[in-house]
Amino acid sequence: MSSKLVPFPTNFSFTLSAPPSPSPSSLFPNFSLPSFSIGLHNQTSRTLHHLHHPLLATPPSTSAPSLDDQSEEFEQAREALFEFLRDFGVSEEDSAAISSGSPWYVRMLVDGVRELDELKLWSSWKSNGEEKELSGFKDKVMYMAKEKGDNGKVAFLESFVGLSLSSAMNVARYLSAETLPGLIGKVKYMKEIFFSGSDDGGIIGKNARRMMMHLSIPVDEDLQQTLSFFEKIEARRGGLDMLGSKDVSFRYLVESFPRLLLLPLDSQVNTLVGFLENIGIPSECMRNILLLFPPIMFFDIKVIKTRMLAFKELNVDERDIGKVLRKYPWVLSLSIQENYKDVTFFFDTKKVPKASVNHAIRSWPHLLGCSTSKIKMMVEEIESLGVTNKKLGQVICKSPQILLQKPQEFNEDFIQVFSFLEDLGFDKETAGMILGRCPEIFATSIERTLKRKLKFLGAIGVSEVYFPRVIKKYPELLVSDIDRTLLPRMRYLVNMGLSKKDVAFMVRRFSPLLGYSIEEVLRPKLDFLIKTMEKPLKDVVDYPRFLSYSLEKKIKPRFWVLKQRNIECSLKDMLGKNDEEFASDFLGAESTRVPPPPSPPHQ
Repeated sequence: MSSKLVPFPTNFSFTLSAPPSPSPSSLFPNFSLPSFSIGLHNQTSRTLHHLHHPLLATPPSTSAPSLDDQSEEFEQAREALFEFLRDFGVSEEDSAAISSGSPWYVRMLVDGVRELDELKLWSSWKSNGEEKELSGFKDKVMYMAKEKGDNGKVAFLESFVGLSLSSAMNVARYLSAETLPGLIGKVKYMKEIFFSGSDDGGIIGKNARRMMMHLSIPVDEDLQQTLSFFEKIEARRGGLDMLGSKDVSFRYLVESFPRLLLLPLDSQVNTLVGFLENIGIPSECMRNILLLFPPIMFFDIKVIKTRMLAFKELNVDERDIGKVLRKYPWVLSLSIQENYKDVTFFFDTKKVPKASVNHAIRSWPHLLGCSTSKIKMMVEEIESLGVTNKKLGQVICKSPQILLQKPQEFNEDFIQVFSFLEDLGFDKETAGMILGRCPEIFATSIERTLKRKLKFLGAIGVSEVYFPRVIKKYPELLVSDIDRTLLPRMRYLVNMGLSKKDVAFMVRRFSPLLGYSIEEVLRPKLDFLIKTMEKPLKDVVDYPRFLSYSLEKKIKPRFWVLKQRNIECSLKDMLGKNDEEFASDFLGAESTRVPPPPSPPHQ
């Protein structure tokens, strides 16, 4: 019986590539493991890869470390890292927090030690001049940590800042000149100053979106860095809303601006904090400014003061500078400041009062991010309604956000609102007048806001036939809050002794009635009417305009003049005349001004 032999391949080849010797000076040495290549007769080849991760490679950050963090080796590695950090002067408490809070870093050290153990490469891997025998696992981990060259900064950034291992390694490269204890103190201080408050519920993210949405001008480097920062965060889970998370936002900030951790505390950070406090920025709001415009941290205070001269152009009171900066910290960027000149020049050509323009910018500084071409398109739409010059100034002063709309959106809103007003009996000219009085109407919902106000008027007894009269005289009623403004004032008048029918009658005759503050207008004037003038409440039903006159400048002076002369008259006769008519009718002189009233008797 013959046997057949399996032919042995004649072109067998075996190659071994040895790992290069690591450079002791390398901050993050990278090692190549041996690979074995076998070539067979059919020219196919197989490469036997090591089952472990490559030595010191960054493990995936999407899953937890596979090594059991309760294993003996893992615990020894933590202890080794703890002792390693203590050798650098880190406190016992911080060393414990770092060693227990950096599982990815610990895993990397453990994997590195395991691989060198399995391949028996410790003798060739150790740096030249290292004579100490590394017999125990713990010693090897400490040596591995030492050879990494980051002096514990990577573990610190993973644990204290929350960076992924890859990000921590990248940021650590910027911090080679920083000592670890100094870095720990700096991070703790920055977190305490800027990120010690609670989460903001998405307000910062909302502001960031609004600032980006209304930006239509070329940007400088500072704004470009800020926009890139926003884009990176928006691409992550949770998007820009995560800016309001005090823990997550600091991590994102350090990732995008690692130079932040190089700033000297005394000469830069503390100086900036003190400056912001002096201009009215409360400590809980400093995080907002830092996250919405991170480059401000790197500005010299002299630069900030120079750029803040723009606030003088806006006639911003020193006490209000902080408010504008909180709304729109981009006002300190060069591109926004350049655009301010273009915006004000444009409105000058439209003969819009400068005071109106400045008031609009103080209210909505986002206008400074809009190009003049975009603003021009919106102004032309508004002018088509007959709103120009001073009236245009009134519109942008009362509702500057209208200029931030797109012309198409404005047209759509206007068509709907105009149709609503047309149904009430208003023509285009009157609609333009209403826009000048109350531009907010054209940015509100017809169903949720405008129609609800008409329903409210009907509910208090004002019939539909009076709606046009009421709205024309007081269009602001359409944008007043029912629950917080209209109903409380209605209830107050009823509690004073008026019936709902009386209030409805007063609203028909004088529609601004429910727009007056209870504490500042209604209560003091009605108290004076009843207690001092000793007139019945019914008198104000007959003449509700009484509530529109100044108590100190008109009601009291005329009352005391008439009382001194024992003259009785109606509220309309007392207040409805100008000074000359009043003097002629009650003082016997045609042009005599009303004399100052005598001192009122003590009550």
